[in-house]
Amino acid sequence: MAAFSKGLALGALMVGLAAAPGFAAEKIKAVVIDGYPARALWVKEFTNFFIPEVDKRLAESGNYEMDWQESYGGSIVKPKGVLEGVKLGLGDIGIVTTIFHSSKLPSQAISAVTPFVAADARAVAKAVDEIAKEYPTMQNEFAAQNQVYLATGVVLDTYQVFSKDPITTISDIEGSKVAGAGMNLRYLEGINGAAGVRGGLTDFYNMLDTGLVDKAMLWPEAAKTFKIAEVAPHMLKVDLGAVNSKTITVNKDYWEGLPEEVQNVLLEVAVLYRDHVAGIAMDRAAASRDAYTAAGGTITEASAADRQAWAEAMPNIAAEWADTLNGKGEPGTEMLESYLGKLNAAGFSGPRDWTAGSGS
Repeated sequence: MAAFSKGLALGALMVGLAAAPGFAAEKIKAVVIDGYPARALWVKEFTNFFIPEVDKRLAESGNYEMDWQESYGGSIVKPKGVLEGVKLGLGDIGIVTTIFHSSKLPSQAISAVTPFVAADARAVAKAVDEIAKEYPTMQNEFAAQNQVYLATGVVLDTYQVFSKDPITTISDIEGSKVAGAGMNLRYLEGINGAAGVRGGLTDFYNMLDTGLVDKAMLWPEAAKTFKIAEVAPHMLKVDLGAVNSKTITVNKDYWEGLPEEVQNVLLEVAVLYRDHVAGIAMDRAAASRDAYTAAGGTITEASAADRQAWAEAMPNIAAEWADTLNGKGEPGTEMLESYLGKLNAAGFSGPRDWTAGSGS
């Protein structure tokens, strides 16, 4: 009888367990912000790649589930306001456009100060991201903005020179007014009579159309998007290089409240996103060059001698960058040498040694 009662009790227990619902995953809210619209490459792929990949990995354990709330296109912050927005907690995760913040994030300019080395978004993204994780400088700059660095993003393959008039050599840039943005305006120093004119991508078409500038430095995908062939039908393929301009960051207070499992997944997926976006940028670059010529554009490849002449005519902005960091107690020279070493190991080297003269 006792055995029979035990059997009944065990059976009831098993039925109860089978009927009981499983443990529900803990939901974690995540507000993602960027001032650029949802159609921008890096934003679109955050939605289509980053978020689903995080969800997939968290579902493997079933412990946590993200409640994503995406806000793009200026509804919370403008493009230049993401760094401050994440700092203040207006967003938990942000895509920071680092070129807007050269004073607060000076080490992020490492690829911009080393032109002519690598016209490959994938190689530059990987090298910059590794530098950020091997040296404390970049992460400390974001920490000072109450943020945790996840990964670097490169969304352009290489800057080229687009012109209203035929351009076949570097000498054709002499005496020209050239549109650019940020650090790349310094590339014009050393070219006789060339003057940089600061502008944004959305301005370049009108700047060229109205004669405010004769030429512009941008990349083929942007030239396609903004129909630059209509106003600048000549491109000099000089391969000034890919530049990192996006960084995925997380508000530090929010980060510290996340479970370790979620932190690890975000870090892992950020690296995958880095390579995914860079790969798309390279794929789009080839198609965009074809679209430019199909729209009536002509592409001329600069000679190796011309590229070297341009590189050597420039001030050594890389050594200046490194020395500025050195002066702040940061390992600027070491970072520069390591970064260029990584690119060299990946098969990329330029016509000039940017490390020469650095180390004061």
